[in-house]
Amino acid sequence: MTVPPSDGIGRLPDPTAQSGGGIREFTVLFDAACPLCRAARRWLASRAQLVPLEFVPAGSAEARRRFPALDHDATLRDLTVIADTGEVYAGDGAWFACLWALADHRSMAERLARPHLLPLARQTVAAAAAIRERVRDPRAEPTDELAGYGGPDDRAACADDRCG
Repeated sequence: MTVPPSDGIGRLPDPTAQSGGGIREFTVLFDAACPLCRAARRWLASRAQLVPLEFVPAGSAEARRRFPALDHDATLRDLTVIADTGEVYAGDGAWFACLWALADHRSMAERLARPHLLPLARQTVAAAAAIRERVRDPRAEPTDELAGYGGPDDRAACADDRCG
């Protein structure tokens, strides 16, 4: 549940600033056995990105190889985002990072990270996590495959958010 530090008035720092140490990419570890997570992955991937998002199935051999120090069981419980600078965000902080990376949603991420809206954002993430626990395939083992893509529970990519 890491939230990037703010500047004291609720704004997130601009990690892409020209100060040399900015974030250039996020790796998103998502639960490939969860239809909700796969849908969120598709939606994020279809948006214009200010910071590129790379998606890797949580708990997979690839995730373990690239991030050996992570608790990979925990990454299967909570969305986890790793910046190329080494910061790790989990839970609501990971959702903020993903929204912050998107061209059309950066300002929303900055608003939601403000102290008066943070409880609502955390409740929303908790609700999504509860839904995820009900819909994920409990028999699925972590894999490097993007489970379910092209299956009956997945819809075609919808860039306009009007999927039927």
